Amino acid sequence: MPETLSQYAVDLVQKAIDGKLDPVVGRDEEIQRTIRVLSRRTKNNPALIGEPGVGKTAIVEGLAQRIVAGDVPKVLQKCRIMCLDMGSLIAGAKYQGQFEERLKDIISNFAIFFADFSRRIILFIDEIHLVLGAGRSSDGGMDAANLLKPMLARGELRCIGTTTLAEYRKYIERDSAFERRFQQVLVGEPSLADSVSILRGIKSRYEEYHGVRIADSALATAVDLSNKYITGRFLPDKAIDLMDEACANVRVQLDSQPEVMDQLIRKIKRLDLEAAMLEKEDDAQSRVRLGEVLSARVQALEEEATLRIRVQVQKERIQRLSFLKKEIENAKKHIKMYEHAGLSNQEDHLKRISEIKFSELPSLESEYETLVKQNEGEQSLFIEVVTPEQIAEVVSRWTGIPVHRLTQSEKDKILGLPDRLKAMVIGQEKPVEAIANAIIRSRAGLGNSERPTGCFLMLGPSGVGKTETARALARELFNDEKMMVRIDMSEFLEAHSVYRLIGAPPGYVGYDQGGQLTESVRRRPYTVILCDEVEKAHPQVWNILLQVMDDGRLTDGQGRLVNFKNAVVILTSNVGAQELLEGMQPEGIPPKVHNLVLDKLKKVFPPEFLNRLDEVALYEPLTMDKMANILRLQMAKYNEVFASKRMEVSIDDAASDFIVKRSYVPSLGARPLKRVVERWIMTSLSKLLFQGVITENSKTTITAVDGRLGYRVVNATGGISLHLESNSSTDWSDSQ
Repeated sequence: MPETLSQYAVDLVQKAIDGKLDPVVGRDEEIQRTIRVLSRRTKNNPALIGEPGVGKTAIVEGLAQRIVAGDVPKVLQKCRIMCLDMGSLIAGAKYQGQFEERLKDIISNFAIFFADFSRRIILFIDEIHLVLGAGRSSDGGMDAANLLKPMLARGELRCIGTTTLAEYRKYIERDSAFERRFQQVLVGEPSLADSVSILRGIKSRYEEYHGVRIADSALATAVDLSNKYITGRFLPDKAIDLMDEACANVRVQLDSQPEVMDQLIRKIKRLDLEAAMLEKEDDAQSRVRLGEVLSARVQALEEEATLRIRVQVQKERIQRLSFLKKEIENAKKHIKMYEHAGLSNQEDHLKRISEIKFSELPSLESEYETLVKQNEGEQSLFIEVVTPEQIAEVVSRWTGIPVHRLTQSEKDKILGLPDRLKAMVIGQEKPVEAIANAIIRSRAGLGNSERPTGCFLMLGPSGVGKTETARALARELFNDEKMMVRIDMSEFLEAHSVYRLIGAPPGYVGYDQGGQLTESVRRRPYTVILCDEVEKAHPQVWNILLQVMDDGRLTDGQGRLVNFKNAVVILTSNVGAQELLEGMQPEGIPPKVHNLVLDKLKKVFPPEFLNRLDEVALYEPLTMDKMANILRLQMAKYNEVFASKRMEVSIDDAASDFIVKRSYVPSLGARPLKRVVERWIMTSLSKLLFQGVITENSKTTITAVDGRLGYRVVNATGGISLHLESNSSTDWSDSQ
């Protein structure tokens, strides 16, 4: 190998012989397409184009491994793939012409090798767009690309290049002469099943490196969770990163003390400190306690000694497993190396291969399996196997989504959605169930997979639970109330304000900032989009929403395609609210009123807008019975705060009826009730808390006495006191 090539390039075929490349699983079609292009007489230069992380470089490594295995056409046999290091080539070129001189030396070496069929070399340039402009001076027109063009055109230099779609469009398409010398090989993102197969292929390398074992179920979980929750990146790269970090976490835990051991050591230190303090006391009670502490310390020390032996034994076993895993991999590498070198025909080397295959390797594998069974049969103090739970923990750290929600069965989560929504949104069973059923249909895959998870228009008076439904959906579907983008459509009254949603076009102020809607969904695709009071927005804004509701996508001001298929789109409106209030009956919304509201809706929104909705949900005005249930739900939330302070607060039926009757306004919904609870009940409870009436372990019951609210407090000692509100119910008018 010439010195120039070895100095500025790396031989991938030699790395494949040495076993330093990861196995390449799948990608047969792309590798075959690359082989066909390389086998051409002229313009035999494939350009692998694809998104970052889909495996472009891995395809070239897979080709190198096929050359080693002899699984290539005759024209590629005994070829070498040299990966050019552009950084080394440019680095240290101090004067003009030195870079060109280095590159010309490499090209001339390729010309020499081209004449010798048995020693042909394939040049591999990762990030090939870098050669355009590389080495060009301010006053010269020559660069690396122009030096390569003649040999590329004649077929004297076979070159494989990799680049992304964006960089290919930005750099290579501008130089049409350079572009036409390459044949495009498009590399797409692998499917979920292919990604799992890829992870299975490289699993042993990560097990050997980290010294842990990876459960097969963890691989499927890594692919599934990365596909669902990690956006802006592509498979299999993001799934491999998940697996790698989970392995690193398990390795770190193996190298530290087990949690049980750590707790026991802290307990001994605490007992030592307590014993030292008690030795200074002279009273009888302290001496008794000192004896108990010393006895507990002796017992803890015995437990610690026994546990330390178990820890040592298990650590040695785990280290032995890690060593055996590496030895097994090395034995397999040696077999491949001997076979490729052609030495297996010689008697000595044939004997050595037989020893490894039929003696050393089975012995290592047998010992490894025995130790694995011993570990499985004994309660381990260490986590040495990467499981789906470890993968979920990594995703949780990356995305902030709670682990227990990630591992919960999707089926259970979706099937229980209607009941959980009804428990959180009081008094709106019909619209909530209709929304939940539409989401169930979408998640079952029976609808258009390119549309959003759901598109809903919620109609009804103020304060009946429309926004609360959106919050509940965000919590149930995406595990967090914060996974909601709220857009006040009354801010979009003018036609030009539509650019606030998708971003300003080129040449306008704010072009580089992105849109309020598109940027939020691009960063967090799993989200609820709440467009409040949509009827107040300009009709041009409705036209933007048509794309989202129909195709589940939207192009922002910078030309990026934003995917909405994992989002839930909720539009709220007060259209028909007055008709619902006037026509409401105890048994629900009459068909006549329902049709009246829909007719009014058709006059406000165009048919193409209404036709794209999954459901038009009519929210009923709240009755007094439903208001009482809402009051109890609110008090239950406040009681959680009091419970953290070891206090209990409840409300009886008399107080509930008293509050509901005096805060009930059908046109305003539940908001006046919430204000009454906050301004009067919480204020009175806060005053009693500061006065020392409500104390730790006390129980407070809110009641109604003689037209006023009262607070019956039972303290920790059993004492009972009643405290009446100084304000009468007529003072509540300002809360409505």
